[in-house]
Amino acid sequence: MSDQNKAPLSLFQGYGVEIEYMVVDAESREIRSIVDTLLDDLERSPDASTRTEGNPSGRVEWSNELAAHVAEAKCAEPEPSLEGWLAPLNASVDHVNTLLAPRRACLMPSAAHPWMNPAKDPMLWPHEYHEIYAEYDRIFGCCTHGWTNLQSVHLNLPFSGEEEFGRLHAAIRLVLPLIPALAAASPYLDGRWTGLLDARMQHYRYNSMAIPAMTGDLVPEAVFTPDAYRTHILEPIYAQSAPLDPMGILRDEWANARGAIARFDRSAIEIRVTDSQECPSADLAVCFAVAGAVRLLTGETLASWEEQKRWSVARLYRLFFDAVRGAEHAPVLDPEYAALFGLPRKEISFGEIWAALLDRPELQSPLFKPWFDLYRERGPLARRLVERAGLTPSRPALRGICDDLCACLAEKTFFV
Repeated sequence: MSDQNKAPLSLFQGYGVEIEYMVVDAESREIRSIVDTLLDDLERSPDASTRTEGNPSGRVEWSNELAAHVAEAKCAEPEPSLEGWLAPLNASVDHVNTLLAPRRACLMPSAAHPWMNPAKDPMLWPHEYHEIYAEYDRIFGCCTHGWTNLQSVHLNLPFSGEEEFGRLHAAIRLVLPLIPALAAASPYLDGRWTGLLDARMQHYRYNSMAIPAMTGDLVPEAVFTPDAYRTHILEPIYAQSAPLDPMGILRDEWANARGAIARFDRSAIEIRVTDSQECPSADLAVCFAVAGAVRLLTGETLASWEEQKRWSVARLYRLFFDAVRGAEHAPVLDPEYAALFGLPRKEISFGEIWAALLDRPELQSPLFKPWFDLYRERGPLARRLVERAGLTPSRPALRGICDDLCACLAEKTFFV
């Protein structure tokens, strides 16, 4: 969120967003491991919206990920508003698709490829930083859905100083269980309905079990100072990884794989549990809603900081995976959680919490209102995908939703 030569941004003075996309064949929708070629093409064919060596003023930066078929678009610098980043992001996505078209490929949005075989289809990134990816593969075995078939949106929120860190960390921990209910977009894997609306998070939860401290219980521990964070979260990761990583390649704060991680190198907390949606407008609407909920909590509009700090990992973990299974229809089985958001202490759904939050004046946005209305009426993307392809999907049905997802991205429309 901020480089070392600049003062850190304070709470909600800027936003950093990273969105992952699959590169797929334009006809078959099989994955294509050609992101290296795409990045070369971007460097040779700069666009006004896209940051490259030839255009350092661009606002959208593209990079690779562990799998060579995944490309990531991110804010080149913190954005003062999420609404203001939509136009350059749309333009940059269009430019990338223009570069991929001669290679008979395109970007495909959403959180997981519905039939990709992770044991044989993907290729790990073979170029710069491949030593880190090779280390991950040696330790964890990355030919699984949990490593090569999960596209996410990362939202970075800044903090300045110890107190702002503590307030932001407390609030984000409480909002994490709400996110799958809003953003679930991964109901299909291996050509089948998984029984979960956010199967990506189920696989993500267990992808680092060779070093259990890396993911922990997904929800970060209840620590609210940088020193306590390093002591109780980062140091156990480094200690557990040392026997498997004698060169210390993984001894860095990015090795933390919890659902939200502190990035002290840029004075931000990165929320990592959001499934990628069908177009940038949907992705940024989700980010806007999540950031708005966090902001209400950091300002103690909904609950005091002391009350927020009392929530254990175990309680939030249970709530989170209830939402992973049932998304907006999942019941909130802990009545005190509903009370945090000003709702009655009775059994309500996660969708009802979001409905109440989206009604608040602090979460109003004319730009994102169409997506909020769609969510209220039809639920998250996963719900709409299952409505289309069903619980026993055929390959043509899955191919059909992939066609439609690619069209949504190209045409800047929602999947309905």
